[in-house]
Amino acid sequence: MQLKKYTDYALRVLIFTGMKKDGELANIKEISNVFNISQHHLGKIVFQLNKLELIETIRGRNGGIRLRKQPEDINIGMVVRILESDLNLLECFDKGADHCVITPACTLKHVFNKALHAFFKVLEEFTLKDLIENEQELRELMGMK
Repeated sequence: MQLKKYTDYALRVLIFTGMKKDGELANIKEISNVFNISQHHLGKIVFQLNKLELIETIRGRNGGIRLRKQPEDINIGMVVRILESDLNLLECFDKGADHCVITPACTLKHVFNKALHAFFKVLEEFTLKDLIENEQELRELMGMK
């Protein structure tokens, strides 16, 4: 299973933004420079994270983005589940596109479904706070003060 780059980048935005000190704002240009991601692409991600009420955007000359919730209140499993809208690991997971002749008797779909639930169960054990516990090391790697 591979997550979409969109989800990966959204998690990076949350990590970067979660590293900012109280009152300090992050901005798309800064995130783009640190992770070498297109500002245009990041703009779409920031827009969705704002719609999901995970971050808030402040417009204007001194604007930027900041977390809307505390890092311990942002569940990683929930974020991934929302951003990964297509979790059809096998053809038979999508009833409209399932043309496999053995679907009615196949147990493979049950194995993958169980694995998918286990995947999310593990992710749901973590919050954004857990991802930024090694703050000093992350700051050095991202060139933050």
